[in-house]
Amino acid sequence: APGVNILAAVRGSYVFYSGTSMACPHVSAVTAMLKSVHPQWSPAMIKSAIVTTASVTDRFGMPIQAEAVPRKLADPFDFGGGHIDPDRAVDPGLVYDVDAREYNKFFNCTLGYVDGCESYYLNLNLPSIAVPNLKDHVMLRRTVTNVGPVEAIYHLVVEAPAGIDVSVEPSVINFTQSGSKMATFMVTFTTRQRVQGGYTFGSLTWSNGSTHSVRIPIAVRTVIQDFVADTA
Repeated sequence: APGVNILAAVRGSYVFYSGTSMACPHVSAVTAMLKSVHPQWSPAMIKSAIVTTASVTDRFGMPIQAEAVPRKLADPFDFGGGHIDPDRAVDPGLVYDVDAREYNKFFNCTLGYVDGCESYYLNLNLPSIAVPNLKDHVMLRRTVTNVGPVEAIYHLVVEAPAGIDVSVEPSVINFTQSGSKMATFMVTFTTRQRVQGGYTFGSLTWSNGSTHSVRIPIAVRTVIQDFVADTA
């Protein structure tokens, strides 16, 4: 986890530190808290709860800025899902879970042990979406698990990356007492212009009103020809 200006105690005073070594213990503490409240949750569910409930605005309600020269608005490559909110993470509403076998398939693909791996790269059920080489269009899937009220209706809100059309089916998820706790949706990305560009960013949020807002970041890069991506 990235961390910037984290308040830390030192002998007789306090300081602000930045870096993953400072962020890690704070995120670990939130993880331990979530595990104590939800002992049946998997590591992937806990990660999802932290990521999908994070805030992308600062304490003044303004967009988070990255410490760069010149300064710029922060993006998911700077802050991941955003600024963690432990209170909201306890009750995320929906989570993106990953079976251990899916991790094995993914790692075997990255090591070149099996064929037909493109679907694993895109469809690993992470609480984020990255498409590194979009030439025309691509479809992928995600599955959410309801850990909130048994009966709930979630509506979709999409912030599409610049130059990209995003369509999601279905756009409404209805959980009922007699139905499944899991729902799968398909996401299609279509480029509006054939350019070799950098990454553009967006988000996909499932909301059931004022109670739960489940947001995942999106990163897409358009390309003209195939090549090995330096960032996946």
